[in-house]
Amino acid sequence: MKFLIISHVEHTQKDNKIYGYGPYIREMNLWIKNINSVEVLATLTHRKIDKIDLSYQHQNIKFTKLPIFNLTSGKEIVKTLFKLPILLITIYKAIKRADHIHLRCPGNVGLLGCIVQILFPKKTKTAKYAGNWDPKAKQPWSYKLQKWILNNTFLTKNMQVLVYGEWEGSSKNIKPFFTATYTNVDADKAIMQPQKTLPKNLNPIRFMFVGTLVEGKRPEYALQLFTEVKKKYPHATLDFYGEGKLRANLEKNITNNNLETCVTLHGNQPKEVVEEAYRNNHFLILASKSEGWPKVVAEAMFWGCVPLATNVSCVHQMMGDGKRGLTLKMDKQTDIQELTNIIADPNKYSTMSSNGKEWSNIFTLDKFESEIQKLLVAKA
Repeated sequence: MKFLIISHVEHTQKDNKIYGYGPYIREMNLWIKNINSVEVLATLTHRKIDKIDLSYQHQNIKFTKLPIFNLTSGKEIVKTLFKLPILLITIYKAIKRADHIHLRCPGNVGLLGCIVQILFPKKTKTAKYAGNWDPKAKQPWSYKLQKWILNNTFLTKNMQVLVYGEWEGSSKNIKPFFTATYTNVDADKAIMQPQKTLPKNLNPIRFMFVGTLVEGKRPEYALQLFTEVKKKYPHATLDFYGEGKLRANLEKNITNNNLETCVTLHGNQPKEVVEEAYRNNHFLILASKSEGWPKVVAEAMFWGCVPLATNVSCVHQMMGDGKRGLTLKMDKQTDIQELTNIIADPNKYSTMSSNGKEWSNIFTLDKFESEIQKLLVAKA
């Protein structure tokens, strides 16, 4: 099988290996594990390889470079119009020579892939929509257009679209799915670890944030919330894992609030370091504006760390409508009060931790790989 990946993820090259964002590459290596020939269609940059990056693991992989483009401003849209012919022709030729097309959405490259795939109704296809599929969500027009094309059985044929959560109005193209980070062996380890409880005298209560330090993830709200927590629980700590343009603002706010001894910015860290943090922390704070399947929520629960997250996409389904985590209302006083209620009831905390672990341990890489192979065999 000639397997084509059309992706918006920026790639880079070093020593004849193709690198990209670690969690994405780790997943794609499962998709291509038993494939004869792979072609990746994406943009290529010359950025420095980061700790979080990984490389594709395949002996017969071809990379086809797409021009870098975006639709963020009028000027960029005009530039993109001039690049559009070569973009569409490149995608068309790649799809024509492939046996199976795999789209990564949402994204600008994914949008073009969605449009061009319409011309190939007999080709077998899968799409991974890694964003919020909720039809009521406020999203850019390009995201809505991708969702409409993928869901439309007249335009999009022979396609299985993997989405997070279950939503009304979904066509036969749509398949509720999940993503995973850990294996069955990890699940056994998680089950064997002692039941997580809050420490005696609450010394210390450990909080963490995992994600890119950008506006959409709202790391500053995590710090603001923690600042209030610190007033009630003086031994509390907060650890940030991730990098981004808001790092300087966070550093400034940490200094201004005299939190240097209890708040630490770790930057991007390998999977193993973050895993150890999940094991040792009590709460994860994720106040995202938008998500698909927030892996960090599932990862935290996997190790018994209770998530505090906003009600976006399928997060409420993941957290069992309050049985496995706390839904943030984005009002500091309300959120602090609800958090205090959990901390004041150790049994409630332990139950939430246990419920989260039991639920998350189902979604392993082994199950994920098995489900992927079923998709590819069914469409081979």
